[in-house]
Amino acid sequence: MLGQRCRGQQDTFWVAADRLGNGPRNAFYDRLNQLLAEIDFDRKLEEAAEPFYKRTVRKGLPPGVYFRMIFIGYFEDISSQRGIAWRCEDSRSLARFLGYVLGEATPDHSTLSLTRERLPMEVHALAFELILSAAKEQGLLKEKTIGVDATDLEANASMKSIVRKDNGDD
Repeated sequence: MLGQRCRGQQDTFWVAADRLGNGPRNAFYDRLNQLLAEIDFDRKLEEAAEPFYKRTVRKGLPPGVYFRMIFIGYFEDISSQRGIAWRCEDSRSLARFLGYVLGEATPDHSTLSLTRERLPMEVHALAFELILSAAKEQGLLKEKTIGVDATDLEANASMKSIVRKDNGDD
């Protein structure tokens, strides 16, 4: 017998917390959180960022949460802050990685933008130095030097001037 999708039926208003699933675990983010805890990532960033939070009365986003969201954007190839915020809100395992419990909303994209503006480049550099040095100590990085030529070259070609070499047609 073919089942049909319910249409027009109102969702249940209240659901007991024990009936909600925790969602699947993400081994990568669980291990990354363990690594960050081992190097005392959150405390070090909070100490470095504290002077930049004193200018505001409103409670700010903890630096550890902000940088975890930035890491998520990098690891999942999400280039926009809206995309990162949406992905974190949509995924139970990512919310858990950020330290948010079931039912607690993850930070909005505007909070990410404000935090990015608030923290100077030195704090950003510290965060990446901490994570890279921890990964190196764990043997997760292979040191290799790479050179990139970023020379800008001006091109004189346009679609109107392209001519075939074999018969001269444009």
